[in-house]
Amino acid sequence: MSLVVRSYENGEADLWDSFCQDSLQATFLHTRRFLSYHGDKFCDQSLVIEDKGKWVGLFPAAVDPDESSCIVSHPGITYGGVLHQGKLRGDRMIQAISEISRYYHSHGYQKLLYKAVPHFYHQSPAQDDLYALFRLGGLRSRCNLSCTINLDHRIQSSERRRRGLRKAVSSGLEIVKGSYHLPTFWAILTENLESKYGANPMHTLKEISHLVDQFPDHISCVCAIQSGKIVAGILLFITHTAYHAQYIASSSYGSKICALDLVLAHCIEKAKTEDRQWFDFGTSNENQGFILNNGLYKFKSEFGGGGTVYEFYELSLG
Repeated sequence: MSLVVRSYENGEADLWDSFCQDSLQATFLHTRRFLSYHGDKFCDQSLVIEDKGKWVGLFPAAVDPDESSCIVSHPGITYGGVLHQGKLRGDRMIQAISEISRYYHSHGYQKLLYKAVPHFYHQSPAQDDLYALFRLGGLRSRCNLSCTINLDHRIQSSERRRRGLRKAVSSGLEIVKGSYHLPTFWAILTENLESKYGANPMHTLKEISHLVDQFPDHISCVCAIQSGKIVAGILLFITHTAYHAQYIASSSYGSKICALDLVLAHCIEKAKTEDRQWFDFGTSNENQGFILNNGLYKFKSEFGGGGTVYEFYELSLG
């Protein structure tokens, strides 16, 4: 049967989010509740894929803010891609992406930037989209390197990390969590990024506080405190399959006593006890993936992780 692609309508937010809940590769980042926090920042061009009037796939997307002739899936989230519940495999996925391309080309767009969902977020293997992109002439335009722990087959952490954990434990640190600690953690994070990279967090404190309120089961702030003072912390994004460290930061004193070793050990163990298979540290790249911060990547890998990639593909339309 042929697939039909049409634009997403604003009144379909609940249907969209319900579909995401049962999708093989969607996370809470794909929901309209998450995407809506951007407000009018992006010109939304999301699509619904139908077969005989029934939804079989979704494509979150918007116009590239820097290139009006380009569609990105999606500029407001780390990964986008075609979302489905198992009915877009093999040739059907090739047909779906062909119809998506045809739709955007008919509306005057010239290029599609496809941000694939990393495999460790999949609840069941679903990389048919990557094969379809290959078949349709898509080229990998960017590749970021992350470090991810397979919690079922974890590599032993390094001796340096084990020493760091012992030092943190002997320093009398306490692990706490909750949105109450966000402002202090954000101040430490902002200072770190400014001093090391001359950058700011991707989200403002107001934005991340709003998201924590919207997704209390999916976003968690975990910190280490000593004498009532926060010295290190992590902001976690929690999905069906993985714990992802969205932000990691430590004060200068926290670094001296290896406070992050205790926070990370706690979060990794928590992920395992909650039956997640993966703990992802996030990417360590700059300059569109062409520069690897090897020191940062090595730090992450010492906890027992290995290399995984966040892939971007470019498809010429028409």
